Amino acid sequence: MKAAYLGPKASFSHQAALEIFRDTTIQVEALPTFADIFEGVQSSQHQYGVVPFENSSNGSVVQLLDLLADRQMKYNDVKVCAEHYLPVHHQLLVRLSGQDAWRPSGLEEALTHVKKFYTHPQAWGQCSAFLSRNDCKHIVRQDSSSTSEAARVVSENEAGTCAAIASNLAAEEYGLVRLADSIEDKGDNTTRFFIVAKADISVPKSALQNGIGSSRIYKSLVSFTIDHDSPGTLADALSIFKMHHFNLTSINTRPSRLRPWHYIFFAECEQKHHQHQADAITNLISDLENVAMSCRNLGSWEDQLMPV
Repeated sequence: MKAAYLGPKASFSHQAALEIFRDTTIQVEALPTFADIFEGVQSSQHQYGVVPFENSSNGSVVQLLDLLADRQMKYNDVKVCAEHYLPVHHQLLVRLSGQDAWRPSGLEEALTHVKKFYTHPQAWGQCSAFLSRNDCKHIVRQDSSSTSEAARVVSENEAGTCAAIASNLAAEEYGLVRLADSIEDKGDNTTRFFIVAKADISVPKSALQNGIGSSRIYKSLVSFTIDHDSPGTLADALSIFKMHHFNLTSINTRPSRLRPWHYIFFAECEQKHHQHQADAITNLISDLENVAMSCRNLGSWEDQLMPV
């Protein structure tokens, strides 16, 4: 069995995949895009996909919401089956190699030499205080497909004029030097990953951070669209969750692309576990269909967030 993650090696997705499947025989494999991961799961080339859904400092990963929106119905069978929380610590990395390599005396000098930063778009928001505090306005910011891809690109920059915001694992993988450690805004910076699979596939017990049955809370993710021209329709849709005793914990939106200013809503909800859990979400969807233009159950899973 195989699990796909956003590569190349040493991305935070790679770290999450290694943690999730470390006590299993499941092999982890890097793919270049989130869409490739969804396609791999849909086609059964991969049994699992590990994808970042949201960060505690910088919010939702919009690329994932767009894939879950599945506007062209390409991923009908892909569901969320589990979650995993990964502490995320960012380092500022450069290449310093060879006898003639530039050697900065400190961070301030290094930042006068660096001309371009590379990282994944999510990381900019997670490190905004560091970037503001150190007067990096003169440094060009270049988005990368992942933090490890940023590190790989910087590893090829012999002049040392480029730097990557990435992980310690990426520094080790690509032979980079840390100019600054733990530059994230919040020390408790954490990314929540979803494990996606086909509906009939569940994750091994050992892949769950807190084990099966450790929580009495089950989460579900539901997407729906409504008629924006009908007053009270959104309120009516949200009232269905309360009627079925689901606690709404977050709501996100993305453009539906059916017409301008029309949206897909993503509602994450939770409910105390009981023996009729599957029936509960099925009944919710059935009633939601009466007020929504469309709706879809994107998966249910056991809460893995430990109480503070």
